[in-house]
Amino acid sequence: MDLILQLLFTGIGIGAVYALVALGFVLIFRATNVVNFAQGEFSMVAAFLMVVFAVDLQWPYWLSFLLAIGGMAALGALFNLGVYYPLRHRTYLPVIISTIGASIFLANTTLALYGPQPQVLPPVFETQGFLVGPVFLDTQYLLIIAVTAVLVAFQYWFFEHTLIGKKLQATSQDKEMAALLGIPVAGMIMLTFVYSAVLGGIAGILVAPVLFVSIQMGATIALKAFAATIIGGFGDVTGAIIGGLALGIIETFGAAYISVPYKDAFAFIVLVAFLAFRPQGIFGERIAEKA
Repeated sequence: MDLILQLLFTGIGIGAVYALVALGFVLIFRATNVVNFAQGEFSMVAAFLMVVFAVDLQWPYWLSFLLAIGGMAALGALFNLGVYYPLRHRTYLPVIISTIGASIFLANTTLALYGPQPQVLPPVFETQGFLVGPVFLDTQYLLIIAVTAVLVAFQYWFFEHTLIGKKLQATSQDKEMAALLGIPVAGMIMLTFVYSAVLGGIAGILVAPVLFVSIQMGATIALKAFAATIIGGFGDVTGAIIGGLALGIIETFGAAYISVPYKDAFAFIVLVAFLAFRPQGIFGERIAEKA
């Protein structure tokens, strides 16, 4: 039982990172009907920005965090203007291909600027953790869970109780009708990209002390988060959160009880099972089209 509780805590911590990145997938998909395959690279770029500011330049952690998040907001805006906006009237396929190209560009640009050597980002707290009964609570995992809970609560409040949030929801549901009602659709989509980049950046910064900061970390996180969105129900915010947490728990228990080398494969085994037996996901609804 002690081991189960420890694995559950670790799985929730890792799953919270997947949930944050999955939220970015869902928000952009609902606003544009396009999957942004560069979402994982947002996490990678933010982690490298933290290394530059906090490790290389030795700036205070809080200042480095604010600068990294500001950089991600700017990257989200540039991504919208340079990748999505020129192709906004095309079908979804060219836009998806452009996001894949942007993902490759960001990864190779980071590789050219920083090199292939993985970097280490120190944790926020000097104390590694503490025991609560038989369970060791790692402070970094506690921070990940706490920040994710705060962001999820903020997102619920923002979308349900603010005018801008309601405008964003209207834009995601029907862009043409939103425009007729006087909602600045282009501005709302820009805000969505900025917010999604910030979410991905926060996820990358939070998980960086747990993992090595490397060029490959973005692709790994993105693939897990994409699987989480499908498992939860593509386009469903609650599904993205539940799917991310579930994947984190599944891969943690799978690594402990089945095989560590195949840890990354468990998420995709679950994904294939959902695609075969419940393709609409946990919270998705089956949609029928009549010709």
